[in-house]
Amino acid sequence: MYIEQISVFIENRTGRLADFTQVLADEGIDIKGICVTDTVDYGILRCICNDPEKATRALNERGFTASVTKVLGIEIQDVPGGLNKVMQLLKERNISLDYIYSINKISDKTAGLIIKVGDPAEAARVLREAGVGLYDDETLRAEPVKEGKVFAGKLRDILNESDSF
Repeated sequence: MYIEQISVFIENRTGRLADFTQVLADEGIDIKGICVTDTVDYGILRCICNDPEKATRALNERGFTASVTKVLGIEIQDVPGGLNKVMQLLKERNISLDYIYSINKISDKTAGLIIKVGDPAEAARVLREAGVGLYDDETLRAEPVKEGKVFAGKLRDILNESDSF
């Protein structure tokens, strides 16, 4: 029911986000969603990835302060008012929303969001009862598609060629 999110304190200076992404790239970790909020000196980076434990360990070893937080991943209809439906449900049940950000699209007809709420168990129950989809770690930990593979596969189908592409 919950998604593991990486939370990282990150200095607000040129190149520090590149340092963060380099650690994840070196470890073969795929970023599914990311959000950064900042102040003058520091920011808080929140990230959903395919291996949060490995990412947290690698980041801490490379000088970052990283931890894992439990959040909810929800799937809403990608139509005008889709987000409002969820926001109104949470408001009606007096469930506070700490923050929200989007994640990579998993479907053409839906949008994925990460939400941190005051009462995650109640929010999950309310959202499920209303027919809002909840992601689990398995869905978001799916292995990334290798660069070019989807396009190459579609092109092969179009050209009706073999694997010699």
